[in-house]
Amino acid sequence: MDKKPTKKKIKEFALSRGLDLFGIANIERFKGAPKRMHPASIFPEAKSVIVVGRRIVRGGWRGIEEGTYWPNYTYFDYHGLLNSYFLQLPLYETSCFIENFGYEAVPVYSGVPEAEPAGEVLRPGGVAPDVWLAIRIAAVAAGIGEIGWSKVFLTRKFGPRQRLAAILTDLELEPDPLVEPNSICKLDMACVRGCPGAIPHIKKKKFVEIKIEDKTYRWADVDMGKCTLIYHGGDPRMSPFIPRALPGYSFDVMQQNVSEETAYKFCWPMSSNIWRKTEEDPSGYIIEGHAYIKKWGQAGSYGIGGSRGCMRSCFDYLEKHNMIEQTFHNGPFIRRSRWMLDCSGNPVERR
Repeated sequence: MDKKPTKKKIKEFALSRGLDLFGIANIERFKGAPKRMHPASIFPEAKSVIVVGRRIVRGGWRGIEEGTYWPNYTYFDYHGLLNSYFLQLPLYETSCFIENFGYEAVPVYSGVPEAEPAGEVLRPGGVAPDVWLAIRIAAVAAGIGEIGWSKVFLTRKFGPRQRLAAILTDLELEPDPLVEPNSICKLDMACVRGCPGAIPHIKKKKFVEIKIEDKTYRWADVDMGKCTLIYHGGDPRMSPFIPRALPGYSFDVMQQNVSEETAYKFCWPMSSNIWRKTEEDPSGYIIEGHAYIKKWGQAGSYGIGGSRGCMRSCFDYLEKHNMIEQTFHNGPFIRRSRWMLDCSGNPVERR
């Protein structure tokens, strides 16, 4: 068996497999984390948490920003990037690389757990399945970046444009330095101005706060019910598919006060259980939210809202102010008036 792998060797291997981001947190940085979100609840002998990431391509949003083409963001940047080999294969290969040296590596899928908490603790002193590692907080602990006011994770390299995953290992590795709070997010509120209404302005003083070592990180207490309705296709202002398929339908998301779970239930049945094939919509699904695609026999989580404020407005602002490293030759991302519909799906004044 080979000698103990160095942090440098693991990072070089991970980046060689196509990953763009790499950072390490020691297990001590998770002091105070709830048991159901603690890495040690998954792997009690874990000494290090390796967080990796892969970029979201800027062009994946182009069709949604122009109001003309929706598949790219979901399949290459959002659902597809997380669930396909784009991120999972190099995560698996890096785990194998670590285990080649005799250290255990636990790859952690950063999406929604397979099941709700079972309610039964299976071993004394443990917690009920499934444990969910808060990947954005883990990435902060690994020194990769910080959580912006919009609750979206930010890095100096890409701004909000990345998806994350993690590896837990019993290999002790030197942790990376933490990023200073508000060194990337300057609280300029571009995300609030671009969001259809789920992110509170900083003046409302609604926030979540955590402390890692001597640093305090804070972000907005986002209304996740409204966010989910907007993002997953339940908001007529952000989905041109609703008025086409349901003429006369009107729904004001801003008047709703629902939980994230309820919002998912609203988006899911409208796309998979209630509405069926029509001549106008041969796919069989009218509101493309959190849906089951009968044609391909697979589940899909669709980003119809396209992260208008929290990601598109954010990285456009950061690029314009030279606050992130990756730049583009064709100028700002947002270069035309932005489209939006009203609560009945009719075009409103551009903004």
